[in-house]
Amino acid sequence: MMETAETAPFRIGSTVRALRCALRRETGHEAEPEHTDSGERSTNERDKLWFKESSAKNLRSRDFLAPNTVLATLYSDGQVPPAVLRRVLSLRGSGVLPLAGCDITAEGLRVTVDHCTAFRRVLCGMNAYLRPATQRQGCVLINCPALHAKQAPPTPDTLTLGQLRTVLIADHLRAVLLRQGYSVSFCPALPEESDIISFLQILGISWPAASVSWTSEEREEKMRNALENCSYRETDGERGKRASKGEDGGMTEEVKINLKRVMEDVELQGYDPTLGTFTVQREALCHLAQLDTAIEDFPASTATVLHVTSCQDEFRQQQIAMLWRATNAMAPQRLVVCGPVKTPGTQMSAAQYLQLRRAQMKEASEMKYGEQVEGQTWDDIIRVMTCATVRFELLSTAHTSPVTLDVQREVGVSTKGPRGGVFVMYNCARLHTLFSSYEKGVEQGVYPEIPAGTELDFSSLKEEGEWLLLFNYLIPFSELLDQPGQTQELDGAGARVNLRTEQVCRFLVSLSKDFSSYYNRVHVLGEPLPHLFNQMFCRLLLLKALRELYHSALDSLNLPPIPQL
Repeated sequence: MMETAETAPFRIGSTVRALRCALRRETGHEAEPEHTDSGERSTNERDKLWFKESSAKNLRSRDFLAPNTVLATLYSDGQVPPAVLRRVLSLRGSGVLPLAGCDITAEGLRVTVDHCTAFRRVLCGMNAYLRPATQRQGCVLINCPALHAKQAPPTPDTLTLGQLRTVLIADHLRAVLLRQGYSVSFCPALPEESDIISFLQILGISWPAASVSWTSEEREEKMRNALENCSYRETDGERGKRASKGEDGGMTEEVKINLKRVMEDVELQGYDPTLGTFTVQREALCHLAQLDTAIEDFPASTATVLHVTSCQDEFRQQQIAMLWRATNAMAPQRLVVCGPVKTPGTQMSAAQYLQLRRAQMKEASEMKYGEQVEGQTWDDIIRVMTCATVRFELLSTAHTSPVTLDVQREVGVSTKGPRGGVFVMYNCARLHTLFSSYEKGVEQGVYPEIPAGTELDFSSLKEEGEWLLLFNYLIPFSELLDQPGQTQELDGAGARVNLRTEQVCRFLVSLSKDFSSYYNRVHVLGEPLPHLFNQMFCRLLLLKALRELYHSALDSLNLPPIPQL
């Protein structure tokens, strides 16, 4: 069904653009393009004409504000013409929230949304808010250098915490980009039934595996031949005299590639200017062979390669990217560079870190629930909660920034308090408990079934926390999911790309704080009295939508919801 202005889901971005046009007295959206050549920075600067409110205090009186400082730059006397006020209040359009009020205050021009209409439209059409705002096309190969074999394939005991962070970011990016419509593959393939495959499975990561009998020798030879015959091979007079020992003990001629010339010829920006001559070794050929194998099923014109690497390995990965380009690989390559993971006072492998967090989670659960913490159900709960702790600790910080972990063994993991993954999972479980109680009440004849949303009066949702949950979380979620793909398209042609991989974790922690505050304050399942049912049903629909949002967001982190904690 084609969307119309009356059926299209509300978008904060669409509303801000419409408000901006109205304030500037522009005649249409064509005067305000979504994107410019200068990229995301210019778009954000224009958006600052209006501020979307988010705090509970400000949302009591306004939803959007154009500050006086902005008005003074737009109008010579700082006074908004009455015609502009009327234009703002009459705004309509696809994705534009319904406005209820527009007036001048001491802070500036404030706008309020028609809350009742917004509640009804969102809660009766929630599915549109659980998927990215835009569907895209294309293919993305996510390459994780930490998992490529050096002298031997990686193991959980050789994987560092910084490398584990890159793997978790790669896994999260894959889930988000798949939702946006991209075809996504991982590189490299790992030996099936290996310790590293089993370790990743514990963390909920499904990584491609190759038969232990599979070798890349034929593909490596193809890569070597391409490099030997490429125009970037060094041709100094000494080349023929240099040799290295091959795998069979024989001598093979060294191949040296001038990476700086590759970078200059294809006008690649943002790469290290000290990239010079690279002597091709077996390890690099194996890496190229894996990349070449992984991308062969992608149409060359639609493929992009994301190298998710640690800052320590960035220079090496830039070398590999230029080396691959020298073989005539045409796919655009971008680097998602991750800051280090620090553990003051100790050194710890990925395997030791996961083992420590699991032991702490088990101890915390036993302290709270006692002897009932045993059996397969509790093993599954502790495993998921451990994964949640690990993911939120390593993903809640912008990937370009360092992460510092407290890995002292005496430090426990609290099952309450805004500490990240455990807090999020706890609040998600509270929703499961709420709806289990409601469904039991329905079975016992205490409560009737929730009627269709179109039959309810949403004006009964007057508690400030209710509008905050809708306006700050339910409506913006689809635009949050949209950002990695949007950033990938807008971020220019530099070597690095910042895909804001921390946003879903931060969003969930913030949501959990606000939901917990609301849930502790409001008694949702009230007395079974007919005159109270409308408000109870409206609140249940709101919390049902929140539960779906939790599940959708956790799914992008490969974390299943749990029924209790």
